Amino acid sequence: MNLIIKNGYVFDPMNGIDGEKMDIFVKDGKIVEELSSNEMKDAKVIDASNKTVMPGGVDSHTHVAGPKVTHGRLLCPEYQYKHPIKKTDITHSGSGKVLPSSYVMGYKYALMGYTTICEAATPPMLAKHTHEELKHVPVVNKCAYLMFGNNWFILKYLKEGDIEKAAAYVAWMNRIHKTYGIKIVNPAGVENWGWGLNIYSLDEPCIHFEVTPREIIRGLAEVNEILGYPMSIHVHANGLGHPGNWEITKETLKIPEDIKANPKVKVDEEIKTKVPYEREQSIYLTHVQFNAFGGTSWKDFESGTKEIIDYVNKSKHVVIDSGCVIFGPAICMTGDGPNLYDLAVLTGGKWSNADVELECGSGIVPFAYKKKNGVHSVQWAMGLELLLGVKDPWKVIMTTDSPNGGSFTNYPKVISWLMSKKAREDMLKECHKWASERTDLPNMDREYTLYEIATVTRATPAKAVGLAPMKGHLGVGADADIAIYDINPETLNTNDYKAIEKAFTYAEYTINGGVIVAHKGEIVSTPDGKTYYCNAKFPDEEIYNEMIKDVKEWFKYYTFDFTNYPTTEHYLTKPTPINVGE
Repeated sequence: MNLIIKNGYVFDPMNGIDGEKMDIFVKDGKIVEELSSNEMKDAKVIDASNKTVMPGGVDSHTHVAGPKVTHGRLLCPEYQYKHPIKKTDITHSGSGKVLPSSYVMGYKYALMGYTTICEAATPPMLAKHTHEELKHVPVVNKCAYLMFGNNWFILKYLKEGDIEKAAAYVAWMNRIHKTYGIKIVNPAGVENWGWGLNIYSLDEPCIHFEVTPREIIRGLAEVNEILGYPMSIHVHANGLGHPGNWEITKETLKIPEDIKANPKVKVDEEIKTKVPYEREQSIYLTHVQFNAFGGTSWKDFESGTKEIIDYVNKSKHVVIDSGCVIFGPAICMTGDGPNLYDLAVLTGGKWSNADVELECGSGIVPFAYKKKNGVHSVQWAMGLELLLGVKDPWKVIMTTDSPNGGSFTNYPKVISWLMSKKAREDMLKECHKWASERTDLPNMDREYTLYEIATVTRATPAKAVGLAPMKGHLGVGADADIAIYDINPETLNTNDYKAIEKAFTYAEYTINGGVIVAHKGEIVSTPDGKTYYCNAKFPDEEIYNEMIKDVKEWFKYYTFDFTNYPTTEHYLTKPTPINVGE
């Protein structure tokens, strides 16, 4: 179906369009310059008068599928059975508020105007599980990052100084597992956790392999640019969740500052945007709120965001996402097993821990953020500090690291805090006094514009992960992923923050690939989304064959056979390889 979206206020940062009243034309699932007279006759017209039009939302860091997500639901049945969701003629039933069931994940993202989501951590050996679950997340487009920061083959090759074999291995792994890019979680620390240890500095070598976090981050950053991947390395830094960790976070950001971004993605059609769509960063540091703790203990805990913000503001090679905290229930789940063990000791509650053979691990701890808790209140303020303190919205992305800081369903609430100083002031009145005394949030007057909201929820995440040729903008040739909100920019009152939250909770229309999928709080169609993965071919056949020989030799340490390792496209909805380096 062809579409004409008429007279909306369009916010499209990638093309420099800031609230201009204009029409958007859609043909065969793509944005086009215009429709022919015959095409106009058959097109569906959506009257967007007095409404806000943006590209579909892109969540570049969320946890929606895979073994830890499944275990998280099992660990917290109370979050599921208390929130049943009925089926309709076109939707499945489901449950869940903090971590909805798979089908409901897709519905809830679509209702908010989001059209693309990125699962942030997939163990290679369990990639099939991730894809089986993603296959049942309807409507939205998706991809999954692959974990490499504690992988034995990577540690071995980096120890030997064989960066080319490491690159051949990464390219092979992403291709056979149908995954997207390089994820690094507590490098060397998770490997040490297999022996009950952790890592406490960037220059502390892990046992057995004797490579340091600094060497792992730098080595994989070099591998990433050798391969020319669409996204940079995606890093969960060491020391997560511990007072004073801002220092190791700042040092982590510095590691690849001299490595130039070198994306080599083949784009099938010519797509021009006013802002270049290729990524510029060599490191994407994720959920920074959890890695920007100040103080030396929980007694003198305070925000440590200032040094991080200052560094990001003066640097060109960095993109971060916020990892905002929402008051209420959450489930902390991450590949960072040792640091979640520390959290489990702190809370004394439920805890799950897993080791994934030669590759990685994970931990899960149910959690609740409370307004009257000093530390939690500071954390809430810190997430907003990061988003408000980084001057350039092309360097920062809005997330909650769902469900670690709270469910993604709370994004409209975060948007209201960003757009309304009054919303923040009212929440500060309800918080523990530490939020006012130990952060800079009370002194921040900035209120995000709709253009900036579109940047940190659409354009920047799409660009940072290398999906921007197709996603995150409304230029000619882009996929027709569009969100229309019942917001009139001419009459917008930021003091009425409840209205802002309501408008972003249920998009007037959500359109994915030219298909209307949601309308005024209801799912109206359930097409499958695309599943993106990196398809890079390592050019040196001799090195590639030596790498494969190494892998087969070490497969004796795995509990299953080499032939069962790869994931076929059978597990994916609309498999869409991103061809790299050709």
